Amino acid sequence: MATKIPVTVITGFLGSGKTSLIRHLLQNNQGRRIAVLVNEFGELGIDGELLKSCQICPEDGEGDINTNIFELTNGCLCCTVQEEFYPMMQELIKRRDSIDCILIETSGLALPKPLVKAFRWQEIRNAATVDAVITVVDCAAVAAGTFASDLEAIAAQRQADDNLEHETPLQELFEDQLACADLVVLNKIDLVDAETKARVEELIKQELPRVVKIVESDAYSGHSQLDASILLGFQAAVEDNLDSRPSHHDTEEDHNHDEEITSTNLILDRTFDPEKLQQQLEKLAQQQEIYRIKGFVAVPNKSMRLVMQGVGTRFDKFYDRPWKPEEARQTRLVFIGRDLKSSEIESQLVAL
Repeated sequence: MATKIPVTVITGFLGSGKTSLIRHLLQNNQGRRIAVLVNEFGELGIDGELLKSCQICPEDGEGDINTNIFELTNGCLCCTVQEEFYPMMQELIKRRDSIDCILIETSGLALPKPLVKAFRWQEIRNAATVDAVITVVDCAAVAAGTFASDLEAIAAQRQADDNLEHETPLQELFEDQLACADLVVLNKIDLVDAETKARVEELIKQELPRVVKIVESDAYSGHSQLDASILLGFQAAVEDNLDSRPSHHDTEEDHNHDEEITSTNLILDRTFDPEKLQQQLEKLAQQQEIYRIKGFVAVPNKSMRLVMQGVGTRFDKFYDRPWKPEEARQTRLVFIGRDLKSSEIESQLVAL
């Protein structure tokens, strides 16, 4: 164990706060040399760029590895383990003398278990081990009935909404991410009251097949209350005890995500008023089944780049860094959802 690189897999649904958690770890690394592997759903690499702007990571990729960010944008990591993950891990293993630990941020649509199984491959097993799987949960989203496991609540929603589907692959994905967890980060608790938070915690506990610690975080503290010692150093060797982590896909040779879930990218060479843009994005999220919106916005007369992120119709935004002199001040957005109408999204934003 001592000679292996510890790897922490950070999973969780779309918009739960995985990237913010990793930014916090990088900014509070306590001297650790951290490599980060980011699996994006969408080609623009928004999460990877957000991590590179954390003011800790050398963006030129040179010098000490205090951290290095590696992006995989060619598909969901649990579906492309052999094609994407294995070659990248081989490269990181070659640099093991300059790496203290590795963080893997899965896409919001990834199953953690197929990824962990890859650590049983001899070439990886001899050099790296899964220290822990951390599942980040958006408390407010679960409280709203999104991907929750409360059958009574789902039944009530079904009665209220004729268009509500039966249990979906997204529901199963949420359950699988919890079932594989060594630690659950209940995020965005500041967006709900104490009674609602307690109800969400009970829902989560129903999906945990064994005793797993649940720690809390709020949407605006930047995970400041979560010390690295809480998140790292489990020494769980997860790849050796997968039998205790049940999955809906255990009996399948392969698994398929919902084929209708897609992403669409939009790049516009123009600025936007943040409030007007958010109002339009909120309308789009109501008109189409959009799960997640994230990206960078150029704001008139602002030297800083605006980060805008939305889960459903709930949005947050902040300025992360100044625009670089040689950088095109573009507005770049990624939309993730079901049956997206890309042309309608673009035309409504262009019309602003």
